[in-house]
Amino acid sequence: MSTPKTQFWKDKTVLVTGATGLLGGWLVKELLPLGANVVALIRDGNPRSMLNSDGLLARISTVSGSIEDFNQVRRAMCEYEVHTVFHLAAQPIVGVAKLDPMGTLETNVRGTWNILEAARLAKVPQVLVASSDKAYGSSDTLPYTENHPLQGRFPYDVSKSCADLIATMYANAYGLPVVITRCANLFGGGDLNFSRLVPDLIRRTLAGKPFLIRSNGLFVRDYVYVRDAVAGLLRLTEALAGDPSLAGQAFNFSMGVRQSVLELVDQVLEAMGRTDLKPIILNQASLEIKEQFMSAQKARDVLDWECRYAFPQALAETIAWYRSFFEATPDGRLLARTADSGA
Repeated sequence: MSTPKTQFWKDKTVLVTGATGLLGGWLVKELLPLGANVVALIRDGNPRSMLNSDGLLARISTVSGSIEDFNQVRRAMCEYEVHTVFHLAAQPIVGVAKLDPMGTLETNVRGTWNILEAARLAKVPQVLVASSDKAYGSSDTLPYTENHPLQGRFPYDVSKSCADLIATMYANAYGLPVVITRCANLFGGGDLNFSRLVPDLIRRTLAGKPFLIRSNGLFVRDYVYVRDAVAGLLRLTEALAGDPSLAGQAFNFSMGVRQSVLELVDQVLEAMGRTDLKPIILNQASLEIKEQFMSAQKARDVLDWECRYAFPQALAETIAWYRSFFEATPDGRLLARTADSGA
């Protein structure tokens, strides 16, 4: 068992990449009251991200730069004497990866080896790399367990398979204390990437517009609420500090809720009282895995991690966050792009 987290994180310097994203924002929000000194490597500012809207930015240190810039990454780790790196930054969108495979590989693959090499040279005590269930690729044997081969075939999936394997290489070849997380589809308040299914679905429903499903609606995914995912990241890094044998290992985090896009859409519409808004099925999706869901049994057994939020509760909190967000910032963004992540 690791040191209780309320003591473990006190006065430790933590570098977070991807801090302006969904997972990164909630992670920073959790780390600060635990007493951590947070440093965020930020490429692009977003005035509506949680770092700004929740007043977090004024409470952390920031380094301007990208994970593709090795010298900047190494400087940040050395100058701030970083204890833990949470590497969450990535190009996360399947459709963007299809349009721009080179840019996606630069960010997700080169960016990962830059982080890990800098951590090795700076002798950072522990590193966490956020991978994805997409790293597994397509499989006839489900649910995914951590022993499944990494066999991405499409641009985004390949980028995550590669990053995952590079992290394992650094653990095995160089003894770097790095662990890997593979989360199911993340959702929760604060996700301002409206090319994703859940935020775009809620946004369009609030605007009284039917949701546009790019696929046939039958693609199957599972999900994990962002607050449960953050708890898993913290729990894993705390466990790594007490058990170095965890280095190089991966852990799945998932609610274990397996559902099709249409099933998810129906649940959101019912929760929002808008079952009259029937979705429009475009059936245009390509280069995506049709069925993915995973087992989080290892995280339960080894880390004593469990989802604290049932799906209906997590969904209700998420919807409430977006209602509040759009009431405070009404503008034309309610009717932007269709969903681009398994929809």
